[in-house]
Parts: sequence; structure tokens; C-alpha cells
Amino acid sequence: MTTIAQQLWQRIVEKGSAEHPDFREKLNVQPGATKEELEELEKHLGVELPGELKDFYTVHNGQEWDLGSTCFLRNLTLSPIQQVMEDWEFLNEEFEPDDMEVEKIAPQVKPLLWNPKWIPIAGNGGGDHLCIDTDPTESGRFGQVLMFYHDWGYRVPEASGLFEFVELCLKEED
Repeated sequence: MTTIAQQLWQRIVEKGSAEHPDFREKLNVQPGATKEELEELEKHLGVELPGELKDFYTVHNGQEWDLGSTCFLRNLTLSPIQQVMEDWEFLNEEFEPDDMEVEKIAPQVKPLLWNPKWIPIAGNGGGDHLCIDTDPTESGRFGQVLMFYHDWGYRVPEASGLFEFVELCLKEED
């Protein structure tokens, strides 16, 4: 039985391969994360991981970034669990929640520059991260997806969950 996460990964590969025949190879995806690795991530971050995130990482534990690699969606590289923990630690050290004035914030997101309960699962290589929000406001949704911009206080959910985010990206034109 194919899971939704497996179907989404298959569609990511199909879409990328339609544009670039060597897309699959250049993704450099890693084997799926184990239950123990996901539990270690939860313990390290002190949060419960949304089910969609666990399912997605069970298929592929991120990408191994190398010169010539390609992004899995948009301009983003999916971080392996170890990199998620390292990025989270870095962001916690670098950014105080109220370091910078938040310029635009949606009511579903707590008005913070950085929230330690955000999980930085992908990056663009320039300091910005795709995050899973495990600490939304009352009007938000556990697991909503937002971009953390390191130099811009824009905090608005891009999707209500990881699967919805992937679907939205798959529908975008290149």
C-alpha cells in the first residue's frame, strides 16, 4: 500500500524529471528516517512532530547537498534530521524571539521573529528556512508551514500542513 508521503515524493520526482532527465539522481535523497531517528528529533527539539512530517521523512531523510545537487521544491533543499537539529540549534542561538520587529504576521502565527517550536526542515542556502510550526496561535493549525526569513519579519503560513505545501508547490509553474 502506497502512502500519501510516498505518492508525493513520486510526484516530486516525476515533475522534476519532466524538466530535467537527471533530476532523480541530482536530488541526492537519503534513505528514510527510522522511528528512533524521529524520536531523537522530537526529544532534541522538545516538540511533538506532526504525523505528516514523520511520514515524509520516513520515505526520505532529507537530501545530501553536494555541488550539482538540485532542490526538491522551489529553491529549497530538504534537510536530513541531523541538519534539522543543527539548524534549529543555530537559529536558537542567533535569534531572540523579539530581536527584530515583525513586519507582517498572520493571526495563525505567534508574533515572534523566531520560535524554538518551529522546525526548520528545509533551507535555501541563504539563511532562510521552511519551518513546521508546532506552536501556532489559537486560530492556527499545529503543523502549519511557514518561511523563516532571517532578515525579514514576514511570518505567514504558506500551507496548513506539509502535504498541502508540497501539493501547492507541485501545482506551481517553474
